Amino acid sequence: MTLPIAWADARKTVFEAGSAAAPGPTPVPLVDADGLTLADPLVTLTDLPAFPTSSVDGWAVRGPAPWRIVGRVLAGDHAEPLTEPGTCVEIATGGMVPAGTDAVIRIEESDYDLDAVHKGTARELPDWRRPGEEADRGDELLPAGTPVTPGVIGLAASCGYDTLTCRPAPKSALLVFGDELLTTGLPGDGRVRDALGPSLPAWLRRAGTEVVHVRAPVGDTLADHVAALRAAVDAGAQVICTTGGTMHGPVDHLHPALAELGAEYVVNTVAVRPGFPMLVAQLPGGQFVAGLPGNPQSTFVALVSLVLPLLAGLTGRPLPPLSSVPLGADVPGRGDFTHLALVRLVDGRAHPVPHVGSSMLRGLANSFGFAVVPPGAKGVAGEQALVVPLPILDGERA
Repeated sequence: MTLPIAWADARKTVFEAGSAAAPGPTPVPLVDADGLTLADPLVTLTDLPAFPTSSVDGWAVRGPAPWRIVGRVLAGDHAEPLTEPGTCVEIATGGMVPAGTDAVIRIEESDYDLDAVHKGTARELPDWRRPGEEADRGDELLPAGTPVTPGVIGLAASCGYDTLTCRPAPKSALLVFGDELLTTGLPGDGRVRDALGPSLPAWLRRAGTEVVHVRAPVGDTLADHVAALRAAVDAGAQVICTTGGTMHGPVDHLHPALAELGAEYVVNTVAVRPGFPMLVAQLPGGQFVAGLPGNPQSTFVALVSLVLPLLAGLTGRPLPPLSSVPLGADVPGRGDFTHLALVRLVDGRAHPVPHVGSSMLRGLANSFGFAVVPPGAKGVAGEQALVVPLPILDGERA
């Protein structure tokens, strides 16, 4: 009999396995880098800004007033130095401030005509940005392992990057086991609707993968399981998620299929409730198979417990951090097992939600993550608890 591994140890184990198997970095054009992961630190290639730039429309002046107007500098122009006191140039916001400038005076705070600026007062805080004000050349702006967002892409472009060295997004597949599953229509007469085939690919995409293959349902025979796993490998999946079949019952064929394919277990059963049993194995070709339970809520416990740490390792990101939130109500423990309890945030506190049976999805749809109750403990209202968030897209969590 396989003894279950502690939940925290399981997360670390699959993360380390993913890190060891992470593909090499590759240069990616900025426009294609969104959602990938920085393989190298983002280091400034130049001072930011690279040259002094005006923050306002106005006049770059040298010496005391009045100032004779000797030119104009628009954004994108090269500015010739101001060499004589009593001279100025008209300057636009973003324009290069000429060498020799003593001050930039706002146009609305000056008295001028076509030939000269007769008076104006510079503000106490200079109205131009100096080189290196945001960052000096060679400064590290972001560490390796940072997810690439539109903001990161914009920052990289401002530093002069044309490409970013990134870890590629892992390719994933989903196999939903079960002859009892319907893919359309109403459940009944012993058949249930497949809720995982339509929903799990979306969760996998939110976790940063490219879903390249989905098959739902897969028949409850060993031959069908083996063929489905081979098809997912042929589709290029590096992570193959399966649902159901993780027990050892008469129609549970995942373990025999893994044995037939020569897989080795990374983690085989985890001491967590709900979600028992779950596993991660590695095929001889390096692909990972994440065996998730078939009951929907248990499926998502396995997703956050094993799949997300595995994907973090594969993409070069850090192990997904756990936040700490005060509980809004008591949460029972589950004896020697870690309890992952669905919670939603209300006024900054994590409140357990109803309808959280292992086969239910209503509670999950109203939750933002799972509160972690350690083995031999219970969650107490008002006390801090670790929370495992569900994967989200930018802007989904307020």
